Amino acid sequence: MSVSSILPDEAVFADFRNQCLSTDNWISKYDKSEMEVWVEHPPANRGNHEPKIHKIKCKMTIKDVSAATMYDVLHDGQYRKKWDPAMLDSFDIARLSANADVGYYSWLCPKPIKNRDVVTLRSWQVTDDEYIIVNFSVKHPKYPPRSDIVRAISILTGYFIKPTGPNSCTFIYLSQADPKGSLPKWVVNKASQVLAPRVMKCVHKAGQNYPEWKQQNSPDQKPWLYPEQNTLAMMDPAELLIQRADSLENVDECSKVDAQDSEDSS
Repeated sequence: MSVSSILPDEAVFADFRNQCLSTDNWISKYDKSEMEVWVEHPPANRGNHEPKIHKIKCKMTIKDVSAATMYDVLHDGQYRKKWDPAMLDSFDIARLSANADVGYYSWLCPKPIKNRDVVTLRSWQVTDDEYIIVNFSVKHPKYPPRSDIVRAISILTGYFIKPTGPNSCTFIYLSQADPKGSLPKWVVNKASQVLAPRVMKCVHKAGQNYPEWKQQNSPDQKPWLYPEQNTLAMMDPAELLIQRADSLENVDECSKVDAQDSEDSS
């Protein structure tokens, strides 16, 4: 990422792509029914700096949906309301460039855990044979953390999609995210290995149903492919700050959240 801008540059996309395709320093946790799950094992020279929140990677071999359709599903906010059972609220806030925006997403958590939300900068890149979407948490001046929802943090989350045929693709999800609150890190890490494949399967099913749905819902409207269709207001990326997972501010927020979660579970 360049010093002058918060927006991801070519190096960010290249690094994300390499992480998705690399097998070095990744430990296999699951391999069944066209689905593979790994967690990152950082190089030994990182010493005590190893992050407490695992970076997880899921790869699905999809044989009945095109890469282009899966990419559209991930972008189409209207369609997400149809297929995402965990979603509480979701909306785009502003455009940052032709291939970047900032948005809000909140989701339901099982009781007694409080619901979570994120504000993320999302950027995407499309080439002749690959699709990449990356996001990370940012601080937006008009969308501070709410008292009724815990503000989670996406350190790095994204998708890499590569066609393997006209109606098949390799679909990879990579994420390092901290849900914050009072959840023990080992619980977070264990749960992510179970939940990620479920989410992947849900997105796959959404992909299977998307062409028929889209045909009935503004079939030519795809602002993620055609920027001229985007009606969101523009925003200066300089107004945003990266939301660090380990900042002192987040530690303070986390202590408040711990108390909230404890009250919920009492």
